[in-house]
Amino acid sequence: MTWQDGWWPYAFIAIAGWLATDIWRWLGVVAGNKLRDDSEALNWVRAVATALVAAVIAKLVLYPTGVLEQSPLWLRTGSVALGAVAFFLFGRKPAIGIATAIAGLASGLWLLGF
Repeated sequence: MTWQDGWWPYAFIAIAGWLATDIWRWLGVVAGNKLRDDSEALNWVRAVATALVAAVIAKLVLYPTGVLEQSPLWLRTGSVALGAVAFFLFGRKPAIGIATAIAGLASGLWLLGF
């Protein structure tokens, strides 16, 4: 293969992407080792991570794509609410909340004929 064959842009993207993300990961590991579990900086990081997850979930529920776009809003929001209730009722276990929300959504889609 030569540089004209077209594979080099993919290699460049892979290497540049790896360098761009791994540098921050390693800096996070180095900085994270020096933080206490109850520090304000770590609390802030947890808050930002939680907010990002909440934003992704909200985007998926309110502005879905694909098959989910055809489902009614009440079914999507109801499934999230059902998952949240299960999460709190069964000892704040994320797996239970997620599984309940997915089961509620899948059941609703099946009942509605999607």
